[in-house]
Amino acid sequence: MFVVAIYGWGEETPEMAQALAGALGMIVFEARQRLIGGGPSVAASFADQQQAGVLVEKVGRVGIKAVVVDATAVSLRSCFFIVRRFKFEDRVLKIEAHNGQQETLPYAEMGLILTGTSVVGFSETKTIVEKKFSMGKTLLAGGIPMSKKVERQEEVSGSESEEILYIYSHDRPTAVFSLNGMNYEGFGAEMKLSRKLNFSHLISQLRLHAPDAAFDDRLLNKNNQVRLLGSAQGREASLDLAAEILARCLLADTG
Repeated sequence: MFVVAIYGWGEETPEMAQALAGALGMIVFEARQRLIGGGPSVAASFADQQQAGVLVEKVGRVGIKAVVVDATAVSLRSCFFIVRRFKFEDRVLKIEAHNGQQETLPYAEMGLILTGTSVVGFSETKTIVEKKFSMGKTLLAGGIPMSKKVERQEEVSGSESEEILYIYSHDRPTAVFSLNGMNYEGFGAEMKLSRKLNFSHLISQLRLHAPDAAFDDRLLNKNNQVRLLGSAQGREASLDLAAEILARCLLADTG
């Protein structure tokens, strides 16, 4: 699935909404929803990449920038380096994946640091054991009330949230750090007492070592993710996709 995200417009005007509606083939009210918040915002999704490219040209003619992102590739995380361990050195951040693969990220090459909140739904079956009155046992016990254990299956659902950090560097895979998936021993004596404190320290240290890298934390807010993904909400939608879209747009603007 290829999503087209629009960005880079100035002040929203009725004329712009009208022009965008024409390019997207929708009513003005729907087009205006895409413009709320200043972008980026997913405008449409296509199974065919060529169709996505055609739409990019259409919106470009009305003065709005656009990018195409392969949502399926993002969901597979094929271009991501999932970090397990890290170590800050003088000029580079050394990182290691769960499989032992290693990479170095020069601070000078870090272009963008993004943070966001991943909300994942879950569903599981639990076995519930209850005690219920047993007529048979009661009769055998001479009328003394007796109970028996009864097991039943119950479906339990909910959601879990976790903070994620992405580092985008020139010509290197996107490094992904998750609050609960990290080993923080790389901090040495500076390691904190909780994962949350360690993750916050990781962010502050990255910003200290890479002061020229842009920083954006708007995806910590779930409402901002929903606004950005828009029509891409569904099976393919995730924090990874929102981050990839946002990064493409921000890095394109910085050249």
